[in-house]
Amino acid sequence: MHSSTESPAGPFGSGLLGPLDQDVSVLRRRVQRLLTLTLVATNVIGALVVVGLAALLMPAPGLSGDLVHATAVAVPAYVVSAVVIGALWGTRGALRTLRWAAEGRRPSDAERAASLRVPLRLTLMQAVLWGVATVVFAGLAVLLQPGVALTVFLVVAFASVVVCAIAYLFGEFALRPYAARALAGTTPARPLSGGVNLRMLLFWCLGTGVPVAGLVVTAVLAWVRGDVSTTKLAVSVIALGLVVLCFGLLVTVFTARAVVNPIRSVQDALARVRAGDFGGEIPVYDGTELGLLQAGFNGMAAGLRERERMRDLFGRHVGREVAVEAMRTSAELGGTVRTVSVLFVDVVGSTALAASRPPEEVVGLLNRFFAVVVDEVDRHHGLVNKFVGDAVLAIFGAPTPLDDHATCALAAGRAIAARLAAEVPDCPAGIGVATGDAVAGNVGDPRRFEYTVIGDPVNEAARLTELAKNADGHLLASWTAVESATADEAACWQATEEVTLRGRTRPTTLATLRTADVREGHLEGL
Repeated sequence: MHSSTESPAGPFGSGLLGPLDQDVSVLRRRVQRLLTLTLVATNVIGALVVVGLAALLMPAPGLSGDLVHATAVAVPAYVVSAVVIGALWGTRGALRTLRWAAEGRRPSDAERAASLRVPLRLTLMQAVLWGVATVVFAGLAVLLQPGVALTVFLVVAFASVVVCAIAYLFGEFALRPYAARALAGTTPARPLSGGVNLRMLLFWCLGTGVPVAGLVVTAVLAWVRGDVSTTKLAVSVIALGLVVLCFGLLVTVFTARAVVNPIRSVQDALARVRAGDFGGEIPVYDGTELGLLQAGFNGMAAGLRERERMRDLFGRHVGREVAVEAMRTSAELGGTVRTVSVLFVDVVGSTALAASRPPEEVVGLLNRFFAVVVDEVDRHHGLVNKFVGDAVLAIFGAPTPLDDHATCALAAGRAIAARLAAEVPDCPAGIGVATGDAVAGNVGDPRRFEYTVIGDPVNEAARLTELAKNADGHLLASWTAVESATADEAACWQATEEVTLRGRTRPTTLATLRTADVREGHLEGL
C-alpha cells in the first residue's frame, strides 16, 4: 500500500488505533486490550442501568428482602461471569478469525467476509449473554416476588439493548485496523457488512426506538397497575428520559463518527490530489458503501498515477509540448505550414568513436552529449523532436507558436557549442541552424504516427551541420535565420560566403559567430 500523509486523528479516525504500518503483534495486543476494555465497560454499564431503572420503576412496596439478597449476589456474579466468558468466547474467537493477519498473509474471500462480521459476532455474543441474564433475573423474580417479575424482565431487556448497541459500536471501532488489512487491495462490488441504510436503521432502533419504547412501556405499566402516584410516575419518566437522552446522544455521536471518518479520509486525500500528490492511498476500513467510496478513491488515485506516468513517458518520447498539444486537440494525421527555426546537431566521427571505445563508454558519452543538447533546447523554449542515431533534431516555433523562434534557435546553438567544448570535449558535434516555412504535424499511419516538421529548413539545417563539422567552432547558421532574429542576437553573427548546399538549387549565405572580442558583450547572458 502506498504511504500517505495521515490526518492528526490517525489513518483510522482515532489515535487509539495506532499507525497504518504498525507491527502485527502490537496491533493484536492493542485490539485485544480495546476489546477487553469494551467488554468490561459494556457489562458494567448494563449492570448500572439495571440497578438504576429497577430503583425507579419497581412498583410499591419495592423488592422483597429475599429478592434483594439474591440480586445483590447474582448481579456481580453474572457480570464477572459474562466478562470471563466474553473474553474467552468473544475476544479470543475474534482474534482466531483474524489469524490470517498474524500469519502475515492475505485473507481468502471467506476469511475477509468473516473478519468484517466480527463486530456483529461480538454483538450477538453479548445478546446471548444478556438474553440469559434476562431469563435468569426474571426467573428469580417469579420465584421470589412474582409481582415485580414483569418489571425486572423489562429492565434487564432494556439494559441488554444498551449493552448490545455499545458492544457493536465499540467493536466496529476497535477492529478498524483489521478491516483495513482485510480490504487492502480490493474493490468490492457491493457492501460486505451491510449497507449504510441498514446501519442507520439499526442505530435508530437502538438509540431512539427502543428507549422511547421503554418510556411507553413505563407509562403502560403505571396505567395498568393504577397504584403509581403522579410524583413517582413523573420521576420515572424524567429518569428514563435522561437515560434516553444520554444513550441516544452516545449512539448518535458514534454513528456520526462512523459515517464522517471515512468521508473525511477521502476529503483529505482529495485535497492532496488537488495539490498534485497522486501517490497516496487511504486505508479502507468500512464494509459499507463508505468503504466502497474509500476503495473507489484508491482506484481513482491509481488511475491518475498511471495516467501521469503515461503522460510523463509520452512527454519524454515526443516532447512535452507535443504531448500537451495532443491532449488538448484531437490527434489526426496532417499538418499546417508554419515558419519555424530548426537546429540540427550531429556528432563528428561517430563511426570511429564507436569502433575505438567499448560500447558502455560510447553510450555514457552520448548520454552526456544528449543531456547538454536537451538541456539547452529546453532552456531556449525549443522542442527536441527526435534522436536519429547520434544526431538530434530540434524545432523552435512548433507545435507551440514562438514569436522569436530564430533568436531562440541561434542562442541555443551558441550555448550547445560552448557547453560541448567545455563539458564533453571527447564528443565534438556539428551544429546547423536554419529558418523557413515547413509543414508541422502528424505523419505516419492512424495506428502509429509521430509529430515532426517536413520542409526546406530541415534539409538546410542538416546540410549546414555537415559543413559545420569542418568549420571553426563547429557551428553554422543560414543568414536567413540571423536576419529573422533580434538585433542583439544578430550582432553575435557575421555573414561569410554563399554556398549551394547539396540537394538545393538556391545558394545559402552562411553565418558564423563573430570573434570573441566582438561578441563578449553579447555572451554575458548565454
